Amino acid sequence: MPKTYNIAVLKGDGIGPEITEATIKVLQAVQEKADFKLNLQYGEAGLYCIEKYGTNLPDQTIQLLKQTDACLKGPMTTPEEAGAPVSVAVKIRKLFNLYANVRPCKTLPGVESLKPNLDFVVVRENTEGLYAGAEFAVAPGVGIAYRIITTEASTRVSEFAFKLAQTRKKHVTYVHKGNILRITDGIFKDAVKAVAKNYPDIEVDDLHVDAATMQLIKKPEVFDVIVTTNLFGDILSDEAAQVTGGLGLAAGANIGDKYGMFEPVHGSAPKYSGQNRVNPIAIIMAAALMLRNLGEEAAAARVEKAVIAVLSEGKIRTADLGGNATTMEMAEAIVQKIRS
Repeated sequence: MPKTYNIAVLKGDGIGPEITEATIKVLQAVQEKADFKLNLQYGEAGLYCIEKYGTNLPDQTIQLLKQTDACLKGPMTTPEEAGAPVSVAVKIRKLFNLYANVRPCKTLPGVESLKPNLDFVVVRENTEGLYAGAEFAVAPGVGIAYRIITTEASTRVSEFAFKLAQTRKKHVTYVHKGNILRITDGIFKDAVKAVAKNYPDIEVDDLHVDAATMQLIKKPEVFDVIVTTNLFGDILSDEAAQVTGGLGLAAGANIGDKYGMFEPVHGSAPKYSGQNRVNPIAIIMAAALMLRNLGEEAAAARVEKAVIAVLSEGKIRTADLGGNATTMEMAEAIVQKIRS
């Protein structure tokens, strides 16, 4: 009997449903060439749920997530008003302790990037920092936000980064602002240095975050694995995505010890909703990350190779890549490569 994985699918807001449907077609195709099955279970989450349930992540969806092996999440709109629910992604990260946000940044064929042949990964601590959401209005026009950094979380994400580097070019760069944030980033720096002692074969260096933003533009080819705190990682990973081709191609993984959530990096782009024109590659590559995290390396590689083959040919290109192909035409081209 083939192994079966229970996968929660949250289609999200805006363009989420259509790019998720495109990805499901790809996942169905890859199963034809594999010895496993994906039992897709659909849940509701996103901005549209607030009016219906009073929350963007209903309890029934949380229970669904708890019964699955991984989550494929479409983009969702997060309200910005004070007192509004925090983002669905942040809620799921906290619920399942998904402490490592992993953002591969790799040049793809036929896609304009700052430099050729780039291949590095940003690993971001995913559960604390300013994104812990501990902020308060203490007086009219005066607010305070706590930046929470712990040795435990810093050590955990550092271990993840160093283990990842062992499978790559054996180079870790840790990014901080320790000259200003001496206590909080001091804790992070000390944790990285302590972990580094257990990996003597890995080259380690560090950068202040402002210097790191510059070096990602000046010489991105020097990086292998970048590890940093939550807010810095959010900013650097988006910059890195643009350096290597744009958010329309960027996939993200949120990984814990027992669960993973996989999503495109870009937003829900409501102005393009229902137009069948956006690039689905980011979420398709996120699905490949999901397959790899489940241990299905061959299937993940098949999806990635199909994407690369379509981009290399250059016949099917969505608007962001200078073409006029639809979302579903891109998905179908990738499906045909998987089946060939």
